[in-house]
Amino acid sequence: MNNDIRNLAPNALWNHFADLNAVPRPSKKEERVIKFMLEFGKKLGLETKQDAVGNVVIVKPATVGMEDRKTIVMQSHLDMVHQKNNDTVFDFDTQGIQMKIVEDWVKAEGTTLGADNGLGVATIMAILSSKEINHPKIEALFTIDEETGMTGALSLSEDLLTGEILLNLDTEEDDELCIGCAGGVDFTAERTYKEVALEEGSIGFRVTVKGLEGGHSGMDIIKGLGNANKIMNRLLFEGYENFGLRVASVVGGSLRNAIPRESVAEVSVEKIHREGFLSEINQLVALIKNEQKRTDPNLEVLFEEIKTPEKVMDLGVQIGVLKSIYAAHNGVYRMSPEIPELVESSNNIAKIVIGNGTLKIDCLTRSSVDSSKDSLVAALRSAFELSGCEVATGGEYPGWEPKSDSEIVTVVANAYESLHGEKPHVMAVHAGLECGIIGQHYPNMDMVSFGPTIKGAHSPDERVSISSVQKYWKLVLKTLENTPKT
Repeated sequence: MNNDIRNLAPNALWNHFADLNAVPRPSKKEERVIKFMLEFGKKLGLETKQDAVGNVVIVKPATVGMEDRKTIVMQSHLDMVHQKNNDTVFDFDTQGIQMKIVEDWVKAEGTTLGADNGLGVATIMAILSSKEINHPKIEALFTIDEETGMTGALSLSEDLLTGEILLNLDTEEDDELCIGCAGGVDFTAERTYKEVALEEGSIGFRVTVKGLEGGHSGMDIIKGLGNANKIMNRLLFEGYENFGLRVASVVGGSLRNAIPRESVAEVSVEKIHREGFLSEINQLVALIKNEQKRTDPNLEVLFEEIKTPEKVMDLGVQIGVLKSIYAAHNGVYRMSPEIPELVESSNNIAKIVIGNGTLKIDCLTRSSVDSSKDSLVAALRSAFELSGCEVATGGEYPGWEPKSDSEIVTVVANAYESLHGEKPHVMAVHAGLECGIIGQHYPNMDMVSFGPTIKGAHSPDERVSISSVQKYWKLVLKTLENTPKT
């Protein structure tokens, strides 16, 4: 079926995509695809180089008559997510992706397709290998390890590129122009505490919050989805305030970039409060379910009597920590004044682990404006330091602040409108993109991101629209033709 893909239009793009998909290229194992790209550039007789981490740059001079245009950096990432269905027999280390055509879609046989970001790479390869397409000087930048850390972009040398304009080809709706993204920072609060024995007359409960929708902590944060850690803390706080509930352990959430769906706590209350506690706490559960009925209709909160915990948190620490978690911001912090309906800043209280004398709380704080991100981190630090926690930040990456009046955005938007008779959707995303990091290395570079329509990226259902690729290809060519003059 891969030969059928090669017959699609635009022919050069699809042939390069088929060649690329024959090369295994998982994140952090890009040696083979790096070699493939280096050989590709050298066979064309173009200046080809590799930096210290493995990013590849291929430089093509301007075509005749385009020498007075600004140099364009065309950028995509080489790695792809390797996922397959449970019943698919496939070895990503040795086999090339097997593709097929289903109506207007190109898909893979039970695996990820690699359209993210292989279509962008193939597009640039088609431009580099063409002898007919008019274009300014091009610096083709192929980065590594975008999917698992963006380490290629983070390690980019500041003297590698000379271009004034960046075309990132990693957006997944063909009517969208992306002009901004959120940066992020990992926020962590930790402390130790004394455990104390319970007095006689207490009973134990396991409290389970589950059934929440969850989702991406950037793209889905605007939906108001329930956060299992915040819901659990609300229950524990009310249980302490009204019935003297004591906390033995809490485990909630998993990944920083995922809105937590589940949390489990082991607690105790005095036997004399059993009925009152269960009655009032279930009333609170009903209120929470009502609050979340639109976003999380399958929310469940379960109470199971268990053996009474032998030890619980020191009471002073428990009170302080429950108050800190209550006070710590979760969800949307500020909407963007530049782009309608775009979240500018947010925080996800992603993971809480309390037990055996230690506690750790992991958050991911995002913003497209670094000063707003810093302010939110300061608010979180204040909340947790008040309860004796030590806080730390790490893994920071910059945002890409939207500039809707940028020169290249105007060029691409006008090109889209001239081709299709309607304006594109100019937008930004509340998630990390390589553009934000590249912009930190090259702060004067004018940037925009666009691409064909890709569905189901990162899953075996990944597919790309054939007609969308044709539409997107015309936009690429029109943009190159209309590159601003120096």
